[in-house]
Amino acid sequence: MPAAPKFCDPDWARTSNRLLRRQVLYPLSYGTFFRWQKYGTCVIISNMVTFRHAYFPRTNIRKINKQNMTPVNNVQIEEGWKNALSQEFQQPYFAAIKSFLLTEKQAGKTIYPPGPLIFNAFNKTPFEAVKVVILGQDPYHNPGEAMGLCFSVPKGVKTPPSLLNIYKEIKNSLGIEAPAHGDLSRWADQGVLLLNAMLTVEARKPASHQKIGWQTFTDAVIRCLSEQKQGLVFMLWGNFARSKKVLIDSSRHHVLEAAHPSPLAGDAFQGCGHFIKANEMLSRQGKTPINWDLRD
Repeated sequence: MPAAPKFCDPDWARTSNRLLRRQVLYPLSYGTFFRWQKYGTCVIISNMVTFRHAYFPRTNIRKINKQNMTPVNNVQIEEGWKNALSQEFQQPYFAAIKSFLLTEKQAGKTIYPPGPLIFNAFNKTPFEAVKVVILGQDPYHNPGEAMGLCFSVPKGVKTPPSLLNIYKEIKNSLGIEAPAHGDLSRWADQGVLLLNAMLTVEARKPASHQKIGWQTFTDAVIRCLSEQKQGLVFMLWGNFARSKKVLIDSSRHHVLEAAHPSPLAGDAFQGCGHFIKANEMLSRQGKTPINWDLRD
C-alpha cells in the first residue's frame, strides 16, 4: 500500500489481526472526506469515524474516536480566523458549500483556485494582523490565474488589466513603478486582506459559484471584522464592493469608495488616492503603513 496522504494527523486503524498505521482521515481542502483511492473510505458517523478497508471486507470496520482528528466542518485556516469564524463553519450553509464543491470535483469539473489556496487570503493575513481590507468579487476563472487573493495572480502569469490599473494609480499617486508580476502576496503579508466575495469558481465560467453560499460566508467575515476590530481601512471598488458598506460600522472603521479599476470603467479609478489615504489613516493610529512597492 502507498504511504498515506499528508493532509491530517496520523491515527491508527485496526483491521482483523493487522494493524494499519495510516493517516486515516483524508480531508480535502474543501473540508469534506474523500474515498482514499481504492484502499478505503472514511465515513462520518456521529462523533465517530468508521474506516472501511478494501482488503478486509468482513472485519474491516472499526470506530475510531476522532478527538485528535480534523472534524468534518473544519477547514485548513489560520487559528485566529478559525476562532473568529467558528460559528460560521458549523452552519448548514457552509456544509452545503463543501458538499457542492465535492460533488463538482467528483463530476470532473475544474474549480479555481486549487483546493489548498481557497482560504489563502486568510492564511496569508492572520486575523490579528488585518489592517486593510480590499474586496474583490470572483476568482479568476482561467487556468493558472486564481491564487485565493483578490486581484492577484502568481508570478509568471500575465498581469490582468484591472491590476495594471491599480499599479497605474500607485505610480501616479506614490511614484512607485509597477512590478513585473501580479503577485500581491507581499501586501497580504503586511496585513492587507485580499478578500473575494466568492472563494471559488468553475473553470472558464465567471460567477458560476455566485449562488452556492460563499457570499453568506464572506459577508460574515466582513461583519466579524467590523465588530471585533477597530480602525481598519476598507477599500470598496465598484458597485458590488460598495454594496458591502452596510456591513461595516463606519464609526469604528475607515471606508474608502471608488470606481472599479477595470478598464470597462475607463479611468474612473485613477485619482482615487486610496493607497495614500490608507497609509495616512494607519499612521494616525500608530500602525505601520503598508509598503505598496511590489518590485523584487
